[in-house]
Amino acid sequence: MLINGKGGRVLLEHRYSILRNRVSGEDMQRNLSISQKKPGFCTGVLVTLAGLTFACSAKADFKGNLNVEVDGLQNQKGLLCVKLFSGSQGFPDSNEKAIKRQCVKISDMPMTFSFKNLTSGSYAVAVYHDLNGDGKLNRNSLGMPTEGYGFSNNPAPSRSGPPKFGNCVFLLAGPNTRVNIQMKYSVGS
Repeated sequence: MLINGKGGRVLLEHRYSILRNRVSGEDMQRNLSISQKKPGFCTGVLVTLAGLTFACSAKADFKGNLNVEVDGLQNQKGLLCVKLFSGSQGFPDSNEKAIKRQCVKISDMPMTFSFKNLTSGSYAVAVYHDLNGDGKLNRNSLGMPTEGYGFSNNPAPSRSGPPKFGNCVFLLAGPNTRVNIQMKYSVGS
């Protein structure tokens, strides 16, 4: 829709052709004079919308780095595994739905994992201390973890199961984002 210059006249002429049979000539003249006074406002709205569209598209292309620091490990046995999720599907157990996954031998305490060039957005992290190196978080017959675990935002443990993605989500929006995770161990593990 054009507002200024010749396009403004085309728009006004179109409005006139639609309305000419509905209103009297005097009413039509008043409508045209009001419309001719508003092109600056309409142009301002269009410029604002174009700016917002550009800002949103620029944000979507932004890349940043994520550093995940894991503290509270009971020992240096086995592996420490971390999974990064960009949505709730498969969180926190699925290896296939994780967008990034790493398992490394524990060398330092605390341990730090780095993920480079991530698109800005919402993420959640799940971590587990794989004592026996089988690549999964082992559980007892009641479903309680027998190995250490942790999540971004450090939600409180629950008997109803692992936390939901929404409880662990954080926003990656700057060049460097840091997430600290405190490991939790079940009694007797």
